[in-house]
Amino acid sequence: MRKGFDGLAALVRTRLGEEPLSGHLFAFANAARTRLKILFWDGSGLWVCSKRLERGRFHWPPPVGFDGQRPKIRLSAAELSMLLGGLDFSRAQKRDWWRREEC
Repeated sequence: MRKGFDGLAALVRTRLGEEPLSGHLFAFANAARTRLKILFWDGSGLWVCSKRLERGRFHWPPPVGFDGQRPKIRLSAAELSMLLGGLDFSRAQKRDWWRREEC
C-alpha cells in the first residue's frame, strides 16, 4: 500500500490491462484486507482515496474467470458501496426486478 498516483496507474496498465484515465474506479487492497485504495480519473486529474479499518477486514470477492494474468473483479455501484460499508455481498441475494433497457 505504498504506491501513489503513478504506481497505481502503472499497476492498472500493466497488471490489469486497463487505462487508468478511462473514468473507471480501480480498487486495491493490502494482503490483510485492512486497507483499501481507489484510483479514479475525474477528467482533469487523478484521485487516490484510501481507507484503513481499525477493526475487521474488507470482504474481497474472488476473481471470476481468473486467468492467472489479469486478476480483476468488476463491481456494480451497489457492490462497491457494500464493500466500502463492510458488507459481505457474496451472501446477499439479488432480487429480479424490471429495469428499462438502454438502446
